[in-house]
Amino acid sequence: MNFTRSIRNYIEEELSSRMILIGGPRQVGKTTLAKTFLKSNKQYFSWDDLEDRTLIKSHRLDSSLRTIVLDEVHKYTRWRMLLKGLYDKNKEKLSVLVTGSARLDTLRKGGDSLFGRYRYFRLHPLALHEIDTKLKRSTTEDLLRYGGFPEPFSKKSQRMYRLWKRERLSRVVYQDLRDLDLVKDLSKIELLVDLLPAKVGSPLSIKSLAEDLEVSPNTISNWIQVLEMIYYCYRILPYGTSKIRAVKKSNKLYLWDWAELSEKGYLFENFVASQLLYYCHFLEDINGFKMELRFIRDTDLREVDFVVLKDGKPIFAVECKHGDKKISPHLHYFKTRLPIPIFYQVHLGQDEWDDGTILVRRFETFWKDRILELVPA
Repeated sequence: MNFTRSIRNYIEEELSSRMILIGGPRQVGKTTLAKTFLKSNKQYFSWDDLEDRTLIKSHRLDSSLRTIVLDEVHKYTRWRMLLKGLYDKNKEKLSVLVTGSARLDTLRKGGDSLFGRYRYFRLHPLALHEIDTKLKRSTTEDLLRYGGFPEPFSKKSQRMYRLWKRERLSRVVYQDLRDLDLVKDLSKIELLVDLLPAKVGSPLSIKSLAEDLEVSPNTISNWIQVLEMIYYCYRILPYGTSKIRAVKKSNKLYLWDWAELSEKGYLFENFVASQLLYYCHFLEDINGFKMELRFIRDTDLREVDFVVLKDGKPIFAVECKHGDKKISPHLHYFKTRLPIPIFYQVHLGQDEWDDGTILVRRFETFWKDRILELVPA
């Protein structure tokens, strides 16, 4: 099954002038996407192949290939300097795509030796419109059931999904964490991975997790940061102004593979969170806006699931409901107190209506409007 990855055309625009780095979760399709720019397997080089590794380290790559893909080079300790030398030596003759996961993201954390030499794109699990341009409900249901990773989605088998998930989690915990060399007690972090799906959608309690695993809260915080680095999970922060008594220190956690969840309400919430994160990262990576995905919650426990900020200003808020029968009173409460222009209630039912202030929409209708905003600005 072939999928249209929305960032592909923008990668092609940049490929002749800069090195392209593609980051994202394991098995999300980074190598598959990169290989669509190649005409031959001779243009693909993997750090895990000893012969390829020797060629890469010695800079003996044939510039007549015109375009090459370097896979897993982040496993090399001095990978940044290696890429800098490769680019400076061959920038007029060779287009380079680099695929990887955690360590590629560190390039965004401040000054680095590759400044001005690359463009970084994040590849997400499949978004609804990348699979089905008609945005059918049946496709949404398949995404909820099998997740957005190409292999299990293509097979559409619960048995194959369970086998794929077990293998992926094993590789994430033992291979990716070992490569980073930031966690020594892998057995304990495997227990943390088992606990985190039950924490999705609720304020995350580091203290409670620390008590469950009998380690310090600082250790739990560090472990979760590492799990974010390897794209197992991500957190969002609260949003608020002086007009509400917003919580300030709490955050919410979601999984990159939302299909791990079984409870329908939290599954749908995690799915919407991931689609909105895709939306935010696309607008950052393609258009250069500063985008943030946050949630709203006050000290009286009123909450709205998500608010999206563009260059520091909120542009819309979203409450997720599995059904379509009743508008959350929290939407009306925050509508009168926060400078957010549009409030949505998004659901998996059929009915759509406006009550004058809140837009109640099927997920597919809501996402159709977001697609129209994913254009160069």
